[in-house]
Amino acid sequence: MLRPRIIPFLLLNHDYLDKTVKFSNPKYIGDPLNAVKIFNEKHADELAIIDYEASNLNKEINFELLKDIAEQSRMPISYGGGINSLDQAERLINYGIEKVCISSSAFQNPNLCTELANKFGSQSIVVVLDVKRDFLGNYQIFINRGKNKVSNDVIKEIEKFSDLGAGEIVINNIDRDGTMNGYDLKLAKNCYEASQIPITFLGGAKSHEDISKLIKETGTVGCGAGSIFVFKGKYRAVLINYPSVEQKLKINDNIDK
Repeated sequence: MLRPRIIPFLLLNHDYLDKTVKFSNPKYIGDPLNAVKIFNEKHADELAIIDYEASNLNKEINFELLKDIAEQSRMPISYGGGINSLDQAERLINYGIEKVCISSSAFQNPNLCTELANKFGSQSIVVVLDVKRDFLGNYQIFINRGKNKVSNDVIKEIEKFSDLGAGEIVINNIDRDGTMNGYDLKLAKNCYEASQIPITFLGGAKSHEDISKLIKETGTVGCGAGSIFVFKGKYRAVLINYPSVEQKLKINDNIDK
């Protein structure tokens, strides 16, 4: 079995970091370059940076900051937010960004996924699906920070974007964003079993045990989280952290049991 990738997801607000709860109430976290430095020192498997207002507010990508991040990072970097053209993606990849993530633009222009995959390879293209449940408990996909519904069928969209050339899917659970109430294992298992490409799950992790449980019960090797890597304690004091080598071994041991 492949060992899991434990991936901090950082929310960029143009030039500083925030953390939200259910896509609302952003709390200031700090300087992204400082966070990258700390995750370097802690040997993070990978780092995902999402400018959560870039598409929603039609803001220009902060290329200068992302270039600095790519130059300083010693781990693979994924970036999403405001990417809607080949030129933008090429500029980011030339900086050293390993994967580009698309969400709103993937639905607004489905051909973009195929065009990106054809030019840069599927391994560099990630589609992020922001998912939440309606009052009947059905899962739906939204864009523009959860404001606009675009699909009632998560599994269908996973299959569609796989066919269009995506090399990875991120399932971002809006209902659990920042809540630290654990992953939605039912959703994760259903998505993992339906997908022919790697899937990373994001939303709800409160502990390393949650990560172990997600991997053990679904089989995924992509574990994303935000709050547990930027907060400490019940009062959510800002503290960038990441599992130590010993803690990662314990996570793996729990999976193997």
